[in-house]
Amino acid sequence: MKDKNKSPAAATAAVMPKAASAASAASSKSTVPAATAATAASAAAAVAAGERIAKRMARAGLCSRRDAERWIADGRVRVNGKILQTPACVVTDTDTIEVDGEPLPDKERTRLWLYHKKSGLVTTSRDPEGRTTVFESLPADLPRVLSVGRLDINTEGLMLLTNDGGLARALELPSTGWLRRYRVRAHGSVTQQQLDELKDGIAVDGVLYGGIEAELERQQGSNVWLNFAMREGKNREVKNVLGALGLEVNRLIRLSYGPFQLGDLESGQVREVRGRTLRDQLGSKLIEQAGANFDTPLAVTKSEKPKSAQKPAKSGKKRDRPDPLSRLSTKKPTKQGDRKQGKPERRERRGKASRNADRRR
Repeated sequence: MKDKNKSPAAATAAVMPKAASAASAASSKSTVPAATAATAASAAAAVAAGERIAKRMARAGLCSRRDAERWIADGRVRVNGKILQTPACVVTDTDTIEVDGEPLPDKERTRLWLYHKKSGLVTTSRDPEGRTTVFESLPADLPRVLSVGRLDINTEGLMLLTNDGGLARALELPSTGWLRRYRVRAHGSVTQQQLDELKDGIAVDGVLYGGIEAELERQQGSNVWLNFAMREGKNREVKNVLGALGLEVNRLIRLSYGPFQLGDLESGQVREVRGRTLRDQLGSKLIEQAGANFDTPLAVTKSEKPKSAQKPAKSGKKRDRPDPLSRLSTKKPTKQGDRKQGKPERRERRGKASRNADRRR
């Protein structure tokens, strides 16, 4: 068993030769029986060699890798009882990791949600200007999640949310090659020929944007509706590219992200992707790249707890609702004392008086 009192730097130095030997042993094999076997072997080697501390924190659903590096710089992370000085640290399952004095949560099963973002929400955990964020608008029973990429405050449509920081990072990379489709309304006019020229890419203010598939849907008054499809998704890419063509975007809706579609998901709603569907859509290569975990039992959220696990309601505070059919009973009270302080008698007197008045008429 490893000495837990070793410094993170010493642990990193001890692990690196093992990682190098494992990599050389894997490269010496000329053939691989199957893709699944290769994935399992590489995952086992990664666990044995350990992983970067920021990556481990992201996998635990605690924060993103960038946030983890900032937390380490602020002295909020301890490894084996010692404050971590640098994110260049490799940890294994035998290391004790603490964040803000609390043990690092166990690894969770990789999960993914589809979310229909509405306009006016900021895609950030905290906004210095006090604007409402995406994460403040999510259901309370949703576990801590990270967004896959970002959408501008005025952009609406599909967002992917996950509890796995490794998966979020893998899906954001342009090398993943997932196509992102948008529907755009812009002020001005443009021809299909101008849009076709975007297939070869375009440079705007010194920024080079990759190929874009653009289709003119229709002209509606002074506005045009367009369909956009791209694989990079740089910051404000659609608005900057159309601005170079003399168009001003006034509505932007993301319709899909890779194989996942917005569909009939209403604004503000969240829908989880089934585990089997998620694995099929990711594929073995992307699962390996992201280090996704589908073997850990699913964590139970508040909404998923069985009734037996919930606290019993305290008696005496809530009264049982009366049966609405009890009001329809036609039986008269048999005793004079059953009547409430003479009120029914007054009702009978009024009834007799009204009947006598009708007879006189």
